[in-house]
Amino acid sequence: MIRSLNVGALLSRSGVTHADRTALVYGDNQWSYSCLNERTNRLGNALLDVGLRKGESVALMQYNSPQLVESLFACFKAGLIVVPMNAKLHPSELSYIIRHSEARGIIYGEPFKATIEELRGELPDVNCYVSTTRARKRDIYYENLVSSGSGQPPEVDVISDDIAWLFYTSGTTGRPKGAMLTHRNLMEMTMNFLANVYAASKSDVALYAAPLTHGSGLYMLPLIEKGASNIILKSDSFEPGELFRTVDGRQVTVLPFLVPTMIKRLLLKEDIDTYDLSSLRCIVYGGSPIYLPDLKAAVKRFGNILVQIYGQGEAPMTISYLPKIEHVLDGDPEQSKRLLSAGMAQTSVEVRIVNAQEKELPAGQIGEIIVRGDVVMKGYWKDPAATAETLRNGWLHTGDIGYKDERGYIYIFDRKNDMIITGGSNVYSREVEDIISRHPDVIEVAVIGVPDNTWGEAVKAVVVKKPSSQVTEQEIIDFCKTAIASYKKPKSVEFVNELPKSAYGKVLRREIRDKCWIGVERRVH
Repeated sequence: MIRSLNVGALLSRSGVTHADRTALVYGDNQWSYSCLNERTNRLGNALLDVGLRKGESVALMQYNSPQLVESLFACFKAGLIVVPMNAKLHPSELSYIIRHSEARGIIYGEPFKATIEELRGELPDVNCYVSTTRARKRDIYYENLVSSGSGQPPEVDVISDDIAWLFYTSGTTGRPKGAMLTHRNLMEMTMNFLANVYAASKSDVALYAAPLTHGSGLYMLPLIEKGASNIILKSDSFEPGELFRTVDGRQVTVLPFLVPTMIKRLLLKEDIDTYDLSSLRCIVYGGSPIYLPDLKAAVKRFGNILVQIYGQGEAPMTISYLPKIEHVLDGDPEQSKRLLSAGMAQTSVEVRIVNAQEKELPAGQIGEIIVRGDVVMKGYWKDPAATAETLRNGWLHTGDIGYKDERGYIYIFDRKNDMIITGGSNVYSREVEDIISRHPDVIEVAVIGVPDNTWGEAVKAVVVKKPSSQVTEQEIIDFCKTAIASYKKPKSVEFVNELPKSAYGKVLRREIRDKCWIGVERRVH
């Protein structure tokens, strides 16, 4: 069997090489690399001592915190499978993931005590509950568990195909699926980050504002490997003011992962210019589309320090990237166009655009984006049918529609199931959204297909406008006429106060669309 370095060894090595450097900062408290390394060894050994076994799953029900970081690395080192769950999920969603993942243990924080009591009867397979605060007698207090374990590395042998992280999709297309990410997948992601996204070093100070159960946690791995200092915000929600104050006061150099909605909120902060943000060297963003006006505004305000990444839970954070040097506002027309792209394939990833027969298409032709490489997941947990559908002939079929240009830059139009067919012509929601987002009175927009007796489907725009705006439906439609073919423009516009979003900040276009198709038989692409 091919063996691979346990991804937990990234911390083990830094615990020696960068022993006295600050690893974690949380409020007024901080932990050195040697301290963090020893605590994760103790926790990993203690979890094994209480009966958990290599290959079993441990669910993490915590907001961003040092304990969440320790839990991740302790499980890696002990050969356990981490199941990090977004803290904003509904209890029924949390229950489903815990049961589906066959979790044998749960490590939970203070805010989830009531949820644990509510769910306990639904979770007969869980035999180890660990509370990060003083727990009821039947549960284990986290600090007691840490103090009971050996400070030596757990004696567990891990091979490259062992599962390290069960990454549950956001569930925008139904029940969430658990992408099985192996130690090899996470190592490959780490090396691609350092090779392409940002060449981190021990001088870096990273600030985590997004959930560590998602992209931020994944991108902590390469920063831990390089001995950077890692600051975790104490707030349970995203606060632009707190982020700016921390960047200013702590001389933060890198924001490892933000979704576009976070960048939008940063730009809308009225007193943004009162903070010193000059220490920032890199802002990584991705997870959902960013609209061109917002991206240009971000580059203008923060400078050429943004890096876009395109990935999926099935290929964690690692399909393509648009580097800092491509984020320019005064380049030639070809370079300016690249701001609309998702960049080029990452170093150890192969990307193709294929038609329905899986034949590779030439530059400029639109098809499905497929991917292969060591970063691609092992498959879906307990779902062989979905695995077979998504992993075909050695390739991950992303379900995203796009094309490559002559230089290999990837342009993403839409999800396959979000494409609108009106009068026999294809309309890509993202293309129309890009145009509408340029209107000065528009904050957010989602474009969907709705039933139409004549055309089969009609294009509809759901718009969040600025509070003081008096923009009308016809003005939005007329605005689109100036930039796209007439058949692509919306036939109707609905104004709303906000768009529904997943726990990860992605717009739930399906939720908007499904309300319009109740009782109507909808075509399947």
